Amino acid sequence: MSSEFIAGIVVFVLAAFVGFEVIAKVPRTLHTPLMSGANAISGITIVGAIIAAATGTGVLAAVLGFLAVTFAMINVVGGFLVTDRMLEMFKKIPGKR
Repeated sequence: MSSEFIAGIVVFVLAAFVGFEVIAKVPRTLHTPLMSGANAISGITIVGAIIAAATGTGVLAAVLGFLAVTFAMINVVGGFLVTDRMLEMFKKIPGKR
C-alpha cells in the first residue's frame, strides 16, 4: 500500500469520527434545521465528485464518479426539500392572526 492511500484512509477515519461526535452533541430540537441547512450547503461535494470522476481513468473511476455525483445530488436536493418544508411551517396563513 502506498503512503498516499494510508494517509487518505487516516483522514477519512478521523473525519468520520469527528463528524459523528459533532452530530451526536446536537440537541434533537436543532438536529433537523441544522442538517437540512448543512445538506443544502454541501453542494461543494458535487464539484469534488465531478472533479474526481473527470480525473480518474478506467471504467471503475467512471462508475464511482457517477455514483458520487448521484448521491451528492440526492443529498443536496433532500436538504433543499427539508428546508423548504420547514420554512412552510412558519408561513402565516392568510386570514389568520
